[in-house]
Amino acid sequence: MGIFKRKEPGDDPLLGRPASYGIHRYLQGSANLFEENRLLKVAIAGMFGVTAVLGVVIYTTNQNTRTIIVPFGATGDLHVSGNKPSEAYIVSMTRNIVALSGTWSAYSADRQFQELLGLAHPSAYGAMRDSLNVILDELANNPTLSIATYIRGDQPVQWTAHEIVVPIEKVRVIGGVIRKFRGILRIGYGIENGRFWLTRLSEEQFDAETH
Repeated sequence: MGIFKRKEPGDDPLLGRPASYGIHRYLQGSANLFEENRLLKVAIAGMFGVTAVLGVVIYTTNQNTRTIIVPFGATGDLHVSGNKPSEAYIVSMTRNIVALSGTWSAYSADRQFQELLGLAHPSAYGAMRDSLNVILDELANNPTLSIATYIRGDQPVQWTAHEIVVPIEKVRVIGGVIRKFRGILRIGYGIENGRFWLTRLSEEQFDAETH
């Protein structure tokens, strides 16, 4: 018994059929193939659509992720949602920056300024370091100089997404002589990946002296 089977004339499905039957059979097969291709394209398009939706959901979730930051001894709702800090967080950072940059003496200035530079954004680090070094040079020539800075309670602290405007009073003591000044401290900042960056520090409107 051979392994090959001879094809008999009756095995041909087109045998005895009209020519239109073969054309119809061919067209039906082509239509089925086209339908399968169309369904495959729809499935691929649907897959890309689902991927895009999932990407948007993941991005939105990351932007709304709340990072809880609670330093030791701190109170209040200190958090950053995406890149938006809470009011309590802004208040806490403002107090820390005012204390580090505005209240110092010859004994504490270098340590405080190093801590302050730890908050500086890389793009602002060089300029901020140079301005703080000017103060250190002044302290080297006047070791009795000290400064105390307070946030004024008679005017509000204002802030935007990139800047904090702080009304302050500075008390300058050198050689036993006390002088008081009032003005504005502008704090430029940014939030990147839940981290606070200091981008600018400047003092303005210190023309008036109070006694």
